[in-house]
Amino acid sequence: MIGFARVLASALCLALGAGSALAQAQYPAKTIRILVPYAPGGLTDVVARHYAEQLRKSLGQNVLVENKPGASGIIAIEQMARAAPDGYTIMIGNISTNCLTPVLLAKRMTINYDRDVQIIARTADAPVFFLATTSNFPPKTFAEFIAYAKAHPGDVRYASAGIGAYQHVNTEILAKRAGGLQLVHIPFKDGGSSILKDVASGDTHVSWFNVTNPVGMIKAGKVRPLAVAAPQRLAAWPDVPTIAEVGFPGFRPSQWNAAFAPAGVPREIIDKLHSAFAAAANSPELKAIFEKGGLIAPSDKSADEARAWLKQEMETWRRDIADAGIKVDE
Repeated sequence: MIGFARVLASALCLALGAGSALAQAQYPAKTIRILVPYAPGGLTDVVARHYAEQLRKSLGQNVLVENKPGASGIIAIEQMARAAPDGYTIMIGNISTNCLTPVLLAKRMTINYDRDVQIIARTADAPVFFLATTSNFPPKTFAEFIAYAKAHPGDVRYASAGIGAYQHVNTEILAKRAGGLQLVHIPFKDGGSSILKDVASGDTHVSWFNVTNPVGMIKAGKVRPLAVAAPQRLAAWPDVPTIAEVGFPGFRPSQWNAAFAPAGVPREIIDKLHSAFAAAANSPELKAIFEKGGLIAPSDKSADEARAWLKQEMETWRRDIADAGIKVDE
C-alpha cells in the first residue's frame, strides 16, 4: 500500500506539473485584466488603454482595463498582488504608486511589496513641467518662484495627487535643495484633472505635471510652465528651461509608467508579456501617439533589465527621500 501511495503521489505531481506547463504554453487563453490605480482620464489610464489595444492584437485575447483608484495606489497594488499568479491580472502603475508608495507608505500595505510584486516592462516616460498659476501669482520664471517662496514662507500652496505622490515628493525635495522653502501641501484624491483645475483657478499655486495634459491650459494662459524635468529642452516648448538650467542639476522628477504582475507569475509568462509590451511600444500606432504627446517609450531588452532598473530607481528615491527628511504619518 505504501508503495502504491508513493506511485500515486508521484503521478499526481507529474500531472499537475504537466498541466501547469501546458497552461503556460497556451497563455493567454482568456481575457487579461489590467488594473489602473487611478480614475479614468489621467496619463496612467491613457497609457494603459493604448497598450491594451495593442496587446489585444498581438496576444489574440481581450484585454480589459479596470480602474481601481484610492489609497495612493495601494488598493490596485494589493488586488493585483493577491490575484492568481497566472498572468491574467496585471497592473499598469507609475512612479507614485509603484515606487514612492512602497517606500513611504510600506506600513499601510498589507503585502510585502518587494516580495509580492514583480515588474513586467516599463511602458512610458513623461517629461514633467513645474507649473505655476497665472491667477494672482507674480512669479513668471523659476528664479522668481524661488525668490517669492523665500519671501513668503507658508503662503505658497502646492498640489499633489496625495501623500507620497511624485508631486509631493518632488516638491519637498526641491524645497530642501532650494534652502528650506516653507510650502503648504494640498493633496487631491481625484488625480491630475482636479490638480490642473485648482492650479488654473489659483486656489493652489504650483505643481508638477506631465507635459501631455496641461497644453490647453498653457495656451489659454491659465498656467505657466516655469521649468521642465527633461535631459534637454523640449522641441515643442523651446522657451521652457530644464531643471538643470535653473540651478538644480541631478534633480530628476520624471514621471514613468510600467506594467507589474504578482510575484508568483511564472517566468515564461512574464517573458511573453514583456515581449508583447515591447512589440506594442514599437508599433507605428503607439509611436505616433507617444510622439504627439511628448512621451518616450523605454527600451528594456528583457524583464530582467526592467527589474534591475526598478531596483536602482527605488534605491535612488529612498536616498533622496531620506536626504530631504520626508516622512509620512503612518
